[in-house]
Amino acid sequence: MSETSKTALEQAEQEGKYIRKVRSFVKREGRLTKGQAKALEDNWPTMGLNHQDGLLDFTKVFGNDNPVVLEIGFGMGKSLVEMAKNAPNTNFIGIEVHRPGVGACLMDASEAGVTNLRVYEHDAVEVLADCIADSSLAKLQLFFPDPWHKKRHHKRRIVQPEFVENLRSKLKIGGVFHMATDWENYAEHMLEVMTAAEKFKNQSETNDYMPRPDDRPLTKFEQRGHRLGHGVWDLMFERKV
Repeated sequence: MSETSKTALEQAEQEGKYIRKVRSFVKREGRLTKGQAKALEDNWPTMGLNHQDGLLDFTKVFGNDNPVVLEIGFGMGKSLVEMAKNAPNTNFIGIEVHRPGVGACLMDASEAGVTNLRVYEHDAVEVLADCIADSSLAKLQLFFPDPWHKKRHHKRRIVQPEFVENLRSKLKIGGVFHMATDWENYAEHMLEVMTAAEKFKNQSETNDYMPRPDDRPLTKFEQRGHRLGHGVWDLMFERKV
């Protein structure tokens, strides 16, 4: 956003005018449980990241030079915590706007003794733009994003050409953008957008979808879907240059 636009936006907000902002999410409020609230209070100082602090230095944040995986929209955080616990030599950053989910993630991470995980409670588009250095991520994960299943809402889906172009610069060469969805139409949309995206290579031998990799935990939601005959589609695209 230009300084002129930013000033105009701030002035409009001060005057009480409603300005529609582009977001990667729809803000969902919810009540915190006592456990989630306590986890936020106890663990945010060591595991929380703040958008206003700007560009991250991963070495300072984690105290090492291990590869970094970033996940957008981790929900309640169970699979993210499991991945971090299973890969202690990899650093993980999660982004989620749902405060109870952030609290639940911190609670699980604390109980599991996980130290290689940090979280944002903020919009992913802004975090990517302002806090993540170019060519710094080993992997970017987007699992089961809002499918916006009504056709008139498809434009709200986060996987769009502009978003993909912006995230590409954040991946290292050889870094991977890993998506998963249980909506076939969204899987087809993801495949179409990624196939058209420049400087990405589909890791699928059949140039479409991948089997679920072992490092992506099978969620209870996904297990239920399998029992009901629902499909899940994984897509993994590698940054070429």
